[in-house]
Amino acid sequence: MKQRIFNLITFLCVACTALQAASIGTWKAYRAYSDITDVQQGGNMLYVLASKSLYTYNKNDHSLQLYDKTNGLSGTDISFIAWSQTVRKLIIVYTDGNIDLLSADGRTTNILGYYNASVAGDKTIYGVDINGKFAYLSTGFGVVKVNMDNAEIAETYHLGFRIDYTYIDGAKLYVASSVQGLYAAALSSNLLDKAVWARVGDYQAYVKSIDDALLTQVKSLKPGGPKYNDFGFLLFKHGKLYSVPGYADNLPAVIQIFDGSDWAVTNEKQPSLNHVFVNFAALSVDPTNEKHVFACGQTGVYEYLNNEMVKEYSNHNSPLQTASTVGNNNRNYVVTTGLCHDNTGNLWVMNSISPSTSILELQNDNTWEAFYHKELMVYNNRSWENMADVMFDSRGLMWFVNNFYRVPALACYQPATDVIKTYPTITNQDGTPLQIGYVRCVEEDLDKNIWVGTNVGPVYLSASEIANNGNTFIQVKVARNDGTNFASYLLSGVDILSMAIDGAGRKWFGTNGNGVYLISADNQTELQHFVASSSPLLSDEVQSIAIDDASGVVYFGTSKGLCSYQSDATKAADIMTKETVYAYPNPVRPDYTGPITVVGLTYDADVKIVSAAGYLVKQGRSNGGTFVWDGTGTNGRRVPSGIYMVQTATQDGDKGTVCKIAIIN
Repeated sequence: MKQRIFNLITFLCVACTALQAASIGTWKAYRAYSDITDVQQGGNMLYVLASKSLYTYNKNDHSLQLYDKTNGLSGTDISFIAWSQTVRKLIIVYTDGNIDLLSADGRTTNILGYYNASVAGDKTIYGVDINGKFAYLSTGFGVVKVNMDNAEIAETYHLGFRIDYTYIDGAKLYVASSVQGLYAAALSSNLLDKAVWARVGDYQAYVKSIDDALLTQVKSLKPGGPKYNDFGFLLFKHGKLYSVPGYADNLPAVIQIFDGSDWAVTNEKQPSLNHVFVNFAALSVDPTNEKHVFACGQTGVYEYLNNEMVKEYSNHNSPLQTASTVGNNNRNYVVTTGLCHDNTGNLWVMNSISPSTSILELQNDNTWEAFYHKELMVYNNRSWENMADVMFDSRGLMWFVNNFYRVPALACYQPATDVIKTYPTITNQDGTPLQIGYVRCVEEDLDKNIWVGTNVGPVYLSASEIANNGNTFIQVKVARNDGTNFASYLLSGVDILSMAIDGAGRKWFGTNGNGVYLISADNQTELQHFVASSSPLLSDEVQSIAIDDASGVVYFGTSKGLCSYQSDATKAADIMTKETVYAYPNPVRPDYTGPITVVGLTYDADVKIVSAAGYLVKQGRSNGGTFVWDGTGTNGRRVPSGIYMVQTATQDGDKGTVCKIAIIN
């Protein structure tokens, strides 16, 4: 019997090697490392600051180590790094004032004293200088002295003006201010007393340069990652994550594509273009060819094939129009803020702020058709200012929003009849009009309801309301469970920037300052609430969300870059077969105490974990196509070593398939 178990475990080790996935609850960060701004040396280790991110290069074994919030750092965007040879630690200063110390052995220590301090004036840190075991932080109000040995704030010198850099010469500490000049004080004096500081000269600009020899050593390194940390728009398609930075602040016009291991990045510099080339707002992938991609933004629509631009569309070669607010056929403002393919491959484009067009179609034969709709024309005969988040639902209806304060609205367009319906006001089931400033995003759930994210929370149009051409939105009520019959509206007052529906019908809401919420399929339970202060989420401003339905990985495009979370839900399978239903990790080794995941299930499948002797160990239902087992039995303790059968049945009770899990204690 033991030999049979050993043989089966050996088989499972081999068969499941290629099927392993990240454990449920695992976070990953995808940081850019393209722009090197500092290199510090500590022994055989080079510490590289690039694109506000940190990695190390070990000169002995030539290994690279990436550092981020998922593996020890407490922050994301790094302003400065500096090495103290005295204590053999690297100080890491973040843009928000948070501070970490990274020891030579890779351990990190967080110093929250400055981040949490209430300071009158500018708390920005403008520079870091090391002297022995101390780091001197130049701030907007003075100098902060950090003891890197004890990991604490030693002293704070409130000088009342901005300090740009410091240095020690002889027995004096010098502080240089671009506002007030050069000041100094004796190290032996009470530096906390502002009176001991004297102006000793004029300010001289100092630009810190990277050691050429160190820079040469790291320039050829390939830490991977995207080129930029801007992910305002995400789309998961054909097993790949497609992204563009978003329409804001002159962001690069670039497409970044992640295939699960490597990044492909289009060229944001196009010498052949004689106009501004920035601010890609959205993209769409040809449903018939994953290498055929269109992006839109400030200056029109751009067509890519194999990551190379092959054509641009503007007011010069298409019905697209220049923004009416600039006029004169200004090529720098052919504003296209949304686009999406239909299921036949036609591309639909939103032309915002245009004089007479709003919706355009680029057909498969490469011909254009423009559609005028007075419902989309406002204020001096121009189209809605920010028609975005375009999507086709399961009925073939095209939905989009106007994410702008003048006319915050939802729209539904029927391409077959060229009929449009707009929702300039949102009234809930109680007859109350919501005071909405922005309509941000739109998504269809598994029940064909249309969810809308606004700056005052989420609402949805039910499938029946859509079928009856109704106008009443459901603002979900959640029981307070406080002994009363009262209920609160779901996420009332929360600014919803983005959302996605996972394979279990659960809603992921990305917010403007409140992180990410995961809400149950019945909309009644908050399953997760991730915020940057207590999770590896990079920022509480979550601009975009995309889900890999096959793996359950949820990607978050935040104001500080891209990260992901391994969820416990995948897209449900149509049928369950022995080839597609499997568990991981498998075998489960003695040192593993995490969740065991079964995938390839049909929606809401009944799952039973049974011992080899036929005893029921655990029972439940799938989240979409996934079931998670904690490895315990009915008594709550880890089950004994052995082979366990996963027996499945469909939602309707039809028998599914069986897979096996080996537990080794």
